[in-house]
Amino acid sequence: MWWQKKYGPKKPIYRRWWFKWGFGFVLFFLVITILPVMLYSVINPPSTPLMWIRWMESDSAKHYPLFIKDWRRLNTISPRLMRAVISAEDQKFFMHNGFDWEAAANALEVNLTTNRKIGASTISMQTARNVFLWQKRNWLRKGLEAYFTFLIEALWSKERILEVYLNVIEWGDGVFGCEHASQKYFHHSARWITKIEAAWMAAILPNPRAWSKDKYRFRVQKRQTRILLSMRKMKLPAI
Repeated sequence: MWWQKKYGPKKPIYRRWWFKWGFGFVLFFLVITILPVMLYSVINPPSTPLMWIRWMESDSAKHYPLFIKDWRRLNTISPRLMRAVISAEDQKFFMHNGFDWEAAANALEVNLTTNRKIGASTISMQTARNVFLWQKRNWLRKGLEAYFTFLIEALWSKERILEVYLNVIEWGDGVFGCEHASQKYFHHSARWITKIEAAWMAAILPNPRAWSKDKYRFRVQKRQTRILLSMRKMKLPAI
């Protein structure tokens, strides 16, 4: 062919510069994302992006925590708290693969047809977001959240996902993890949380920095009551 005489033989795709750069980027991305997920399957995350964000946003006098100090293993957390959180946040947690498609479809319909805005994040999705990502909503974060959710569902057990979730999520202004929350609000360990306390902790999760305050107590009490009713009907597998 005439172009072969002028430019030489055509290079295979794998030898072209754009392929090498693209392949290198993909390989780098996989390494920096899969490796921490694998490590956190056996090592407890020392901190989260949200903890650093809250620290930077806060007044220095508040002394917001930067690291998770009181990690509780799942078998040392009250089963009542697990039941309450699953009842409130993700009743299909032990049945889905990280994504509740029925809840997502319902949320989409509500958001498009009403003035209400509801989410459909599962516990797995919330764990992925809290451990690896930021909180601000945009399409990039949503895409990465789905990716990390897939990874933790593939590489962690359900018990590990639940343990990490309970230990890293925000439970108030500068309050991270169930042990910190239990000590702050009830002055005892997360091991001894009662049913009423567990339902209250689960009730404030949608907006913990605001709903943990006294002026929202009536709203929280209504949600707490619904969670208590739901807890009676819920059956959890042995953990």
